[in-house]
Amino acid sequence: MTAVSFAAVIGVSVYAVRSGAPEGINLAIPALAHLLAFSAFVVEVVTRSVKLIASAKAVGTYMSFGTALRTSLGGDFAASITPARAGAEPARYLILAQAGMAASDALVVLYLELFLEMISIATVAFLIGMIFDASGTAFVTMVSVVGVYASFVLGVGLLLFLLSRANYGAEPPAWARRLHIHGKRWELVLRWAERIKTTVAAFRKMHYGWASIALLTSIAHVGVRFTILPMLVFAITDAPVPLGPLVVWPLGIIYGAGLLPAPGGGGAVELAFRAALGGTLPAAVFGAALVWWRFYTFYIYIAVGALVAGNTALRAVREVQETEETLEKDP
Repeated sequence: MTAVSFAAVIGVSVYAVRSGAPEGINLAIPALAHLLAFSAFVVEVVTRSVKLIASAKAVGTYMSFGTALRTSLGGDFAASITPARAGAEPARYLILAQAGMAASDALVVLYLELFLEMISIATVAFLIGMIFDASGTAFVTMVSVVGVYASFVLGVGLLLFLLSRANYGAEPPAWARRLHIHGKRWELVLRWAERIKTTVAAFRKMHYGWASIALLTSIAHVGVRFTILPMLVFAITDAPVPLGPLVVWPLGIIYGAGLLPAPGGGGAVELAFRAALGGTLPAAVFGAALVWWRFYTFYIYIAVGALVAGNTALRAVREVQETEETLEKDP
């Protein structure tokens, strides 16, 4: 599935670039453009790692910068090669477990990161909406993506809270048996229920000073993602290009891609970029802007993530698959 999806990504990219540059394709860009985009990538990764460190301190545990870096990039790599980015959290969880972090601490850190990400995306979206001019469609897309992401994170939090308050016995209740949750499946539920209770309890003892630092770095790492396309475009061409669409549309496209079931987006990201910005970017720079924006917001995370924690991320994905297969065989 991943191979087919990435083949579609490449095919759609070729189509988008060729159709957006009828007078010929030139993907070469100035060295300054590469320097600016790569610097933004470094800042994003570093601030996200600091966010994890501060999140760990907020819940009373420790995480080194190296572990935070591997956790971030390993999760990016696993997310990129799995449907709907489903491999991200298992990979991050396994990396933290291998670093010696307790299961309950790893859970609370990972959920706190998601929760702060939700607040950060909403904050950045609000600021972008206040500062920049863009079409109504762009703002609707941006708000919709923020709403879906917030609904998911808050829904997970509500589910964790409800599970933490429930008392389970050794035997599955009637509702669980009706859902075919018994045997090893029920043992798995019991084991995770205990971890969830510890996780929820940790939130009540959170250090809000460190949580505030984590939030600020979270806003920084989210915001810097939307500087890459403008920096690339303005370093490539001197032609007048409105800034608003270059900032507004990437928010909806980047986070909207996480909702797609196909690994890598299956070409939907490239089509959305073409539909949203094909009329904004000059034809002479459209192809280079699309290819290099996609590289510095997606492909570079795959490459660096594979180098830093690729084996661990793949192991996490395999363990999830093996657990699902074992549960399917459970009578």
